[in-house]
Amino acid sequence: MALIVQKYGGTSVGNTDRIKNVARRVAEYRNRGDKVVVVVSAMSGVTDGLIKLAKDIVPLPSEREMDMLLATGEQQTIALTAIALHAINVPAVSMTGAQAGIVTDGVHTKAKIHNISPKQVHDALDAGSVVIVAGFQGETKDGQITTLGRGGSDLTAIALAAALKADLCQIYTDVDGVYTADPRLVPGAQKLPEISYDEMLELASLGAKVMQSRSVEFAKKFGVVFEVRSSLNDNPGTIVKEETKSMEGVVVRGVSLDKNQAKVTLVGVPDKPGMAARIFKAIGDATVNVDMIVQNISHGSGSPATDLSFTVDKPDLLKAQKVIEGLKQEIGYKEVLTDEKIGKLSIVGIGMKSHAGVAGKLFETLANESVNIGMISTSEIKISVTIDLAKGEQAIKAVHKAFIG
Repeated sequence: MALIVQKYGGTSVGNTDRIKNVARRVAEYRNRGDKVVVVVSAMSGVTDGLIKLAKDIVPLPSEREMDMLLATGEQQTIALTAIALHAINVPAVSMTGAQAGIVTDGVHTKAKIHNISPKQVHDALDAGSVVIVAGFQGETKDGQITTLGRGGSDLTAIALAAALKADLCQIYTDVDGVYTADPRLVPGAQKLPEISYDEMLELASLGAKVMQSRSVEFAKKFGVVFEVRSSLNDNPGTIVKEETKSMEGVVVRGVSLDKNQAKVTLVGVPDKPGMAARIFKAIGDATVNVDMIVQNISHGSGSPATDLSFTVDKPDLLKAQKVIEGLKQEIGYKEVLTDEKIGKLSIVGIGMKSHAGVAGKLFETLANESVNIGMISTSEIKISVTIDLAKGEQAIKAVHKAFIG
């Protein structure tokens, strides 16, 4: 007998037939004696549909009300999944994030989990029920519904696995595991049998859609080994775990293309101490995450000035622009330029720590494809560049072929 946490994403519960398929899979585990906690996302398309409804009313809706609205997507799925299990004579109970004991901070739309007190979950498991928990959501100490950001159901599953001391955590999706690149963009992409937390964290934060980066970070912190696998077949997936020595033999583990980036450039920022601090503190206070940052000397200004460029997720662009416009009088920059037609291409691998010449090979490969590089960002195990989004798919295929085959 094992305690298993399983997470099913939006495509895995995309319609009632797929929900019935999930119920049958869950029943197999329970019938062999396992205790099962199931975390589900909203059905595919539901969250986007709810966002569109809100933005049809106002371009920048209240974040508190967005949490109230979006939390209903997962609540539909938990009830339908419980009903599907009841239909095949499996006792099951659905729970919201709050009922499962998930307590968060008060940052709406991007809440962080403070703690989990899963007493109701334990009680239901002990009573013989499968427990189905709404992913992506929790509740503050004073009863406010919050959501954990897109992909937050992964975080719910990993956090529950840690809190429940689960024997196994499985992340079910519409692909067989973690690939060297998105198979939809690179037909020759290969499935990885295993990958380190750090590599998975980089790939997740760089636009790979298999996992949410915060959930991988949480898994690493609490030592939750998990498997990414398909809900549509029984093939073994990819194990995500602590780095081992043998993993260093592979220079580049994966290539990703993030199409969800936008670039913001402040032209003619006075070249004085503290300017960058004021700008990025204000953006941070608005809970907008900044990724790549480049500062250049601004030509054509009468007094010393710089051009400051940075990238944000496209959904945060309007919010970032609003913050920057509020700083114009205080900072005294000349103008703001934005560009949503960029992609962020990245290569990741812990083997890069001990192999030279990786950056040169990447740049040469892109040059041979006539792909111009904009911004560059590096760490010990990754290199990211911004490129023209129109050339993104051509570029990722070429880079994957050069490093992986």
